[in-house]
Amino acid sequence: MRTIVLFCLVVMGWGCKNNAPHTSMCAIIQREDGYSIVFNMEEQRTDTSRIWVIRNGEERIEVSDIEERGDSLVVHLPFFEAEFRLKTTSTGYTGTWSKATSKGWQTMPIDIEYGEGRYALASTKQRVPITGGWRVEFSKPDGRKGIAKAEFQIKGDTLLGTFLTPTGDYRFLEGTFNGDSMLLSTFDGTHAFFFSARLSQEGQLVNGIFASGPTHVEQWTAVRDEAMQIDESTAAMQVKNAESRLDFVFSDLDGNRVGINDDRFKGKVVVVQIMGSWCPNCMDETQFLSSFYTEYASKGVEVIGLAYEYTTDSIRARKNLDRFRKKFDVRYPMLITGVTSSDSLKTEKTLPQMTPIKAYPSMIFIGKDGMVRKTHAGYSGPATGKHHEAFKEEFKSVIDALVNEPLN
Repeated sequence: MRTIVLFCLVVMGWGCKNNAPHTSMCAIIQREDGYSIVFNMEEQRTDTSRIWVIRNGEERIEVSDIEERGDSLVVHLPFFEAEFRLKTTSTGYTGTWSKATSKGWQTMPIDIEYGEGRYALASTKQRVPITGGWRVEFSKPDGRKGIAKAEFQIKGDTLLGTFLTPTGDYRFLEGTFNGDSMLLSTFDGTHAFFFSARLSQEGQLVNGIFASGPTHVEQWTAVRDEAMQIDESTAAMQVKNAESRLDFVFSDLDGNRVGINDDRFKGKVVVVQIMGSWCPNCMDETQFLSSFYTEYASKGVEVIGLAYEYTTDSIRARKNLDRFRKKFDVRYPMLITGVTSSDSLKTEKTLPQMTPIKAYPSMIFIGKDGMVRKTHAGYSGPATGKHHEAFKEEFKSVIDALVNEPLN
C-alpha cells in the first residue's frame, strides 16, 4: 500500500467577521487500518464565542453549538445526530467523534491540530491527468458490484470531485494528486469518506480504495467515460397501479395530523419528499425544495416531507427534523412516519400503493387530479456542478407542465 502522509502546517489569519481570530485546523479521524479520514476546519473565537467551520471543497458547514467544560469541549454537529467530545492539548484537541446509526451509536477517535493541510504525496514533477468524467466500478466486501460516475477537477494543487450514483452523490470531496496517485476525503458530520487510487500506464484508475466509518472498505477501478449518464430509474419507486392514489396521514413537527387528502392539497400539484434527518443528500434536497416552495407555493404547488428516521421515538425524531426545518427555513409540512429507515416493511406500512423505497431521498410527483405522475430517486447536489443545474431545470420543467395542466 502506498504510504499516506498527513500534514498540518500552522497558519494564523484573521476573519473579517467581528475581527475574530481565525485559525486553520486539520482533523484526522483515525481508522485501525491506516485509512485515516482527514478534513479541514476553521476556528473563529472571541471573548464570548467559539465557532468552527468544516471545509470540504466549496462547502462550508458552520458549527456553533459548542459547550466548554473546563479543558473539555462537547461539539454538537449541525443537521445530524453527531458530536465531538474533546480535550484540549498543546497542539489542538483529541477525543472522539460519535454519530447515531440505524444500529446504534458509532464512535471513532479523532485528533484536531492547529494547522493547514489535508494529505500529501511524495513530490514529483509528474501530475496525474485525472480531470473529467470516469466510469467507476465498486466491489463491495460481499462481492456485489456498484456502478458510479466520478468527476474530478483541479484547482491549483487541490483535487476536487465527487461520485454520482443512482441514489445520490458522495458530495464535496477534496484532496491531492501527484505522480500516479490521488487521495480524496470528506466529512459532513455524519459521513466520513476516504478515497485513493493509482493511474495505470493504460490510463485507468486502479487499486482504488473507498473507506468509510470505522471498518468499511470497498475496492474500485475506473475508466474514462465523459459521456456516461447515471440511470436513476433503477432506484426509483413506481406506483403499483396507475389508478391508485396515495393515502396517508402522519403527525407534523408541531403535533398536527396532516394527510395527503386534506383540503390544502386538493386540486394542487404535490411533491412528496421521501427523506430522513440522517441523510446528507436529503439535506441538500431539503435546501433546494425549501427555496423552490417559497417561489412556487403561490402557483398552486405543495410539498410534503415524509421522514423515515433511525428511531421510532417521536420526540427524538422531532428534535432531529426540527434542525432541518430551522436551518433551511422549511415552510412545507415535514411528517414523522414513525417507521424507521431500516424497517424492511417501511413502504408497505406507509405507502402501500408504491413499490419499495430504494433511495433516500426520493420524490413522488402528484398531479392536480391526485394521481401519481412521476417518481425520482436520489439527488444530484451542489457538488455535482452541471448535473445539479440540469436536475433543477428538469425538476422545474416537470412542475411547470403539471401546473399548466387543466383541472377537470
